[in-house]
Amino acid sequence: MKTRITLLSALFAALPLFAQHPVTYRIETTKAEQTVHHFGASDAWSMQFTGLWPEKQQEQIADWLFSTANDANGQPKGIGLSVWRFNLGAGSAEQGDSAQIQPGTRTECLMRPDGTWDWTRQQGQRNFLRLAKERGVPHFLAFMNSAPVYYTINGLATNTGRGGTINLRPDKYKDFARFAAKAMKGLEEHDGIHFDYFCPVNEPDGHWNWLGPKQEGSPATNREVAKVVRAMSREFKKEKVTTKIMFNESSDLRCLFGIHQTSWERGREIPAFFSKDSTETCLRGLYGTMPVIMAHSYWTNTPVSYMRQTREQLRDSLRRYGVEYWQTELCVMGNDEEIGGGAHYDFSMLTGLYIARVIHHDLVYGNAASWSWWRSMGGDYRDGLIRVYSDDNWKTGRALPSKLMWCLGNYSRFVRPEAVRYDITALDKDGKTVKDGETEPEGVMVSAYKNTDGSWVVVAINYSEATRPFTLEGVKGTWKMYRTSDAEGESLKPVGTTTGSTSLQPKSITTFVCND
Repeated sequence: MKTRITLLSALFAALPLFAQHPVTYRIETTKAEQTVHHFGASDAWSMQFTGLWPEKQQEQIADWLFSTANDANGQPKGIGLSVWRFNLGAGSAEQGDSAQIQPGTRTECLMRPDGTWDWTRQQGQRNFLRLAKERGVPHFLAFMNSAPVYYTINGLATNTGRGGTINLRPDKYKDFARFAAKAMKGLEEHDGIHFDYFCPVNEPDGHWNWLGPKQEGSPATNREVAKVVRAMSREFKKEKVTTKIMFNESSDLRCLFGIHQTSWERGREIPAFFSKDSTETCLRGLYGTMPVIMAHSYWTNTPVSYMRQTREQLRDSLRRYGVEYWQTELCVMGNDEEIGGGAHYDFSMLTGLYIARVIHHDLVYGNAASWSWWRSMGGDYRDGLIRVYSDDNWKTGRALPSKLMWCLGNYSRFVRPEAVRYDITALDKDGKTVKDGETEPEGVMVSAYKNTDGSWVVVAINYSEATRPFTLEGVKGTWKMYRTSDAEGESLKPVGTTTGSTSLQPKSITTFVCND
């Protein structure tokens, strides 16, 4: 017994001070940080299939992803995504096997080879555009992985190892821009969906260069990206398209402020696109653009200290050039070894908590102004918020939500568009500041937000195996609590109220909402 007590004492002593004693988290109501525009996910490549399932199944999936309604017990029916990413297709589906792309990741193109348009295409995805709008999703973003196959150098929507330059014929930049403008206008005319944003280039800096056969995609140099955006700016202005032209959805945060596994032609993208000294590539002030850089959080989430360091470097570069950062895509990859990598699918808090920690770091240290997951639905891999079971290539199937989805909901359901993030200070029992106490990567991580309606939201992640005492100060009032954990029924479950002091359950995320 004595040996056991000694071991426990040693383990306890090894814990950080703020893990041993109660910590008070003070919301610094005068220290505002970034405005958070939205949280989202994409329809790729799922909704082209599930959007053709029976209506009742579509409605349930849409409720999980988009609803901001509550059931009779006050429990949210869904996670209330506020931006929906629509994959505008390049036409690999019409090419069949000759596309050199896996069947499940091919996409249809709304335009035919002769330049006429077929508004029966991409119907499943467009059904979910409607379902999202019906549930109040306020923002829509269209993105392309490749120019239409009619305009590419190799006649395909995949690069097939042809090098690190864009797979777009030199004489087709204007045609590509015209296609984008007509697509934005046509989708609004036919489906009633106004796209706030359009991104024509996805992961152009990926060092793999889209070797295929995998999915639609193309590399591009910074100069080629700039040429695409300038062509689209001219066409959007001519056609009076108000959709904002976004760029450039980098494959890696490190390519935004440096060069990572690529050349100078596809690195240091923040200064390349926003410094006036970059005369060949600067896009600042161009019609239809915003001072926003988009990127994906893949590959930079481990080890945890490196995750924070990378985002702090990014934040410093953003501030230097006066640019916002939107994190537009993430799923679990092979290097996420802490949770076993991407395969196989996991319904539990293991994945949910891991991703919540990434969200926390993106928002708190990267100052992300938007945050989106990759696929809304997926198979036996950790890239879907919702797991699909099907034995007929998704023509029919069964869909089940995961704790990952609900963990994202602890943010997306309550931190609404244009909320402002505020700093948090952690205080020990003597009222002294605990350095970095708001971010204990293996314990409690806390962030605070104020919505435009005046309500305050605090998201508290407890990564640890222990129940942790928790006290909020800085905002007076009654806080409603919504918890997600592996306990039965705890998926944004209302778990009572507090005026400031409570406890955080092990391996859980609790969102606190104060409307006073």
